[in-house]
Amino acid sequence: MADQRIHIVDRVTTEPGRGRAFADAYLSDYVPQAVRTGMTLDRVLVSPPVWLEDDGNTVTAIWTVSGHEQWWQTAIARRFDAGFADFWDRVEPMVAQRSRSMAATAESVEDLCRV
Repeated sequence: MADQRIHIVDRVTTEPGRGRAFADAYLSDYVPQAVRTGMTLDRVLVSPPVWLEDDGNTVTAIWTVSGHEQWWQTAIARRFDAGFADFWDRVEPMVAQRSRSMAATAESVEDLCRV
């Protein structure tokens, strides 16, 4: 059986000069909430790799969950936990754009389709 991990990728482009503040808030406030839902933080990347004052940084957080069942459990938990909406409301002035995508290894897709 192939690797069942699903990768959840949060990508946030910050307002100019707000990259460090956003990354700090994400790590201190969002990460503990997400871990409680069963997500595992793989890494947080900052691009470019310097805090910009006159432009925005892109902060990319890569999470993993163990297959479709855990993905659904975490997705439902996030929807019913007001703390997540509160976090995004608090950081909204720091965020120019954000997105979330999901991915898996090519070898895993067939197994993950068998729900």
